[in-house]
Amino acid sequence: MADKILVVDDEKEIADLVELYLKNDGYEVFKFYNGRDALACVERENLSLAVLDVMLPDTDGFALCQKIREKHMFPIIMLTAKVEAVDKITGLTLGADDYITKPFNPLELAARVKTQLRRYTKYNTAQPGTERHEYDFAGLHVFRDSRKCSLFGRDLTLTPIEFDILWYLCEHKGTVVSSEELFEAVWGEKYLDNNNTVMAHIARLREKMKEPRRNPRFIKTVWGVGYTIE
Repeated sequence: MADKILVVDDEKEIADLVELYLKNDGYEVFKFYNGRDALACVERENLSLAVLDVMLPDTDGFALCQKIREKHMFPIIMLTAKVEAVDKITGLTLGADDYITKPFNPLELAARVKTQLRRYTKYNTAQPGTERHEYDFAGLHVFRDSRKCSLFGRDLTLTPIEFDILWYLCEHKGTVVSSEELFEAVWGEKYLDNNNTVMAHIARLREKMKEPRRNPRFIKTVWGVGYTIE
């Protein structure tokens, strides 16, 4: 069965182009030009991934992303014509997994879709093995095989990328992991200067863990160096 991809963009030419490339890769595409119809599709279909434009006629991609995240954990890729770092951070903080700035190469978007789907499939099909691998940090329990996480007995709903970040930090407990190392390990891509992706996802993780901003208990920031978990 083909993966179902939601594409939302009010620019018909862009939406049609994205649809063409994704269909050529064998995906089933649901294409819309506004947030209202897209949200109805989210509730109706069992989607595998969403590609959301930030600027929509009846809402914005950030609000749509946030609404989707209330019930669904499939990957979300944001399309934005904005280049300000704050806009990228906003999308990632609200639950998006990746972003692409317009104009973009459709082949790059198709590659990003494949990467996110591979991670999501791994996240949802992982089965416990004969040996359980886990970390316990005074109330924070992270299980590799089931890819589950709980904090003081309360389950945390993490996206695949959020879990991968947390697990990588657990594996390197007691050492400081740079943003560059973390990005290249989790995303599998070359880190570029001024990339705020890691920072945004760390902020999202801390929010889900209800960590205080000034003195987080678990994921610590070592300014100018990177992150560590204690």
